[in-house]
Amino acid sequence: MFDISWSELLILGIVTLVFVGPKELPVFLRTLGRYAGMARRHANEFKAQFDAAMREAELDSMRKEVEQMQSSINAEVMKAKTSLNDAASASRVDAAMPPPPAAASATLPTPPLPTPASEMAGSMPASSANKTES
Repeated sequence: MFDISWSELLILGIVTLVFVGPKELPVFLRTLGRYAGMARRHANEFKAQFDAAMREAELDSMRKEVEQMQSSINAEVMKAKTSLNDAASASRVDAAMPPPPAAASATLPTPPLPTPASEMAGSMPASSANKTES
């Protein structure tokens, strides 16, 4: 992180020993360690708060996406419901109305029309035609 080599670290140790002195060196290192620990705790706390804010922002965006999906699904369901209700009401109206006269005659079977006797006589064999005339 700081790119400090062993030789630079040795020089820093000697300079510290000269300026602080051997008698105060343990107290100085203890104090330095406390400050380093406090700085590390503050950095971790900041990192935790930052991560929490990021998660909250991510949750907000996910919540918005879910709400959008929910509203679109609700809209589709409502559309389908209204179309089903319209179809049901249309079928009730059709069932309640009597069929029109043209439709009634088209749905009822028509009886065969009687054929004239002369046509029947022409279609029968001659022997049976004579029997019917007598």
